Amino acid sequence: MKVNKILPLMLMLFFSMSYAQQGKKQSESIDTKKIKVVDSIKVTKISSDLPTTIVATGVKDSIVYNLKDMALARKKDSLWLKELYKSDLFDDIYNSIVNQEYEPVEYEELPTEVLKQRLKELDARTPFNVEYNPSLESVIKQYLKNRRRGIERLMGLSEYYFPLFEQELDKHNLPLELKYLAIVESALNPSAKSRVGATGLWQFMYPTGKMFGLDVNSYVDERSDPIRSTEAACKYLKSLNNSFNDWDLALAAYNSGPGNVSKAIRRSGGKTNYWDLRSFLPRETAGYVPAFLATMYIFEYAEEHGFKKQAARIPYVATDTIRVKQQITLDQVSKLTNLDIEELEFLNPAYKLGIIPVVKGENYTLRLPLTSVGTFVNNEDAIYAHLNKEQENVEEKAPEMYDQPKKVRYRVRRGDFLGKIAQRYGVRVSQIKNWNGMRSNNLKVGQNLIIYPKKNPRDIASNTSAKRTNTAEKIYTVRSGDSLWTISQKFPGVSVQNLKKWNDIRGNNIKPGTKLKIYKG
Repeated sequence: MKVNKILPLMLMLFFSMSYAQQGKKQSESIDTKKIKVVDSIKVTKISSDLPTTIVATGVKDSIVYNLKDMALARKKDSLWLKELYKSDLFDDIYNSIVNQEYEPVEYEELPTEVLKQRLKELDARTPFNVEYNPSLESVIKQYLKNRRRGIERLMGLSEYYFPLFEQELDKHNLPLELKYLAIVESALNPSAKSRVGATGLWQFMYPTGKMFGLDVNSYVDERSDPIRSTEAACKYLKSLNNSFNDWDLALAAYNSGPGNVSKAIRRSGGKTNYWDLRSFLPRETAGYVPAFLATMYIFEYAEEHGFKKQAARIPYVATDTIRVKQQITLDQVSKLTNLDIEELEFLNPAYKLGIIPVVKGENYTLRLPLTSVGTFVNNEDAIYAHLNKEQENVEEKAPEMYDQPKKVRYRVRRGDFLGKIAQRYGVRVSQIKNWNGMRSNNLKVGQNLIIYPKKNPRDIASNTSAKRTNTAEKIYTVRSGDSLWTISQKFPGVSVQNLKKWNDIRGNNIKPGTKLKIYKG
């Protein structure tokens, strides 16, 4: 096949036409004879190669997803998509557990007697000790009163992750309620990194992850791989429960280590009830199980408390994996499939540099929405031919280029923000945050950042010199309904703290018509 300069445009056009054709055929009658069943997922096809409707059969009900609707939804509300997928709730949950107060909370919508009855029902259907006590009541009511919006976002993310969790938990014959543990651990953020280095949905430290088969190398961190990390978490939780023969103690051990739980049992005089051991456990662990139980209660009784889920743009059952035949980057996939890079990063969080390597003996895969899988597979030859052509062009120009360092260490200066630094090195803000385990866009002067640059050093130097004498400034006029957070999301790499600092704002209140200075790198 002859590959020329217009091939990328042709590929993108083909992908766009495939979406359009899919939408057109959706209005035609569905041929229900063409049904493919994979485990508990039923995929209904029409006459085209692309699936249009999927039926996910769960324990209680069947859920029908319309792929046409999801394809259209992914084109809209990009800021909202980033808000949902780029969860910033990890710090909030961690701090609430460590600094949890247990004072009585006024919340008339949930009378104590109603809560007692519901906890009794939960206790009857789960292996966890869900007994009423004032401390648990306080946590539940604090969540209901102060964290409703964040919980709704987590419910939206759970639509993607919970089917995956339930599948693995069921395979290992573990309680399905353990899916709520990932909310407490990571706020369902596969890129979450704690202050001590625990990483991923299930917050594995490096040695524990290795012990349960999770590999970490220059390209891949399997602690951030949803499937592999969930399998490892199932094995670890099963071993802890076998050791303590009590799920509450297994959860406590998952948080602080089995050694701390064993010491607490000895210090308490041999007690084995978690609530009797709380005062002998580390402060974080003392708030850990109540946070888990409170989360379980709210999710199980979400409808009774009037929660409205912010649905995920795409459920897990509407995605599939492709084993790539040669190294490819998520940026290249984004350009060739016309998918948002944020969505690809969400679906493939384990690739630290945004590169999917091909390594002998490893099974690294690319996860895509079902609406894109068929098109990618049908055009694999053209895609790889284009990648090879790109590589040839790079090799032809290699003598003129400087050797690019594998990574650089950048020291944050006054006036820096992530968007400015990202543009300087030819990378994305999300990549800098991922490489440095950052949970927000905030920077401190003197902070060191690890960066894997895409620009050669000469370009970086000349670019920096120009910017020192010509820093662009944009004026943004506040509109009705705006907040500092929504405005910051419109400018990549700009944080709420940046806006406050640049415009001398104290507090979070802003009035429509206010002029805000926005500095862009």
